[in-house]
Amino acid sequence: MRYWLMKSEPGDVSIDNLAEMPNQTVAWYGVRNYQARNFMRNQMSIDDGVMFYHSNCKQPGITGIAKVSALAYPDATQFNPKNKYFDPKATQEQPRWFNVDVQLVKKIVLIPLDELRKHPELTAMRTLQRGNRLSITPLDPSEWNFITKRLVKN
Repeated sequence: MRYWLMKSEPGDVSIDNLAEMPNQTVAWYGVRNYQARNFMRNQMSIDDGVMFYHSNCKQPGITGIAKVSALAYPDATQFNPKNKYFDPKATQEQPRWFNVDVQLVKKIVLIPLDELRKHPELTAMRTLQRGNRLSITPLDPSEWNFITKRLVKN
């Protein structure tokens, strides 16, 4: 089992949107970075743990716990010319972009980015590194355990 931090802009899909979706599941669409795509396509497994993170908002931070509920499959948005994630080089025979499905485990009280930065146990966390803009990053099991046991409030 692996652990991931996955960022979503709340204006696109928020933790509240996810909580209202059928089966509380969403396709993690629109990723257009090869490294993040490769994490989904090559490394994610069903039931991997996910920290659902709101980014590009007034108060970024972890807003929920989720899990990977479907293995990688072609991201349909790449084929739709009217979609902002359209990729003219992608074909049905050779898709370039993939997504996984993520299912909500539980919504949590926001753990703000500033709070994450306060803890020496999290200094190696990729999301906290200068210049890191990846929307999907692996979490070390020790980071996952620290956050879930020490920072998550019900």
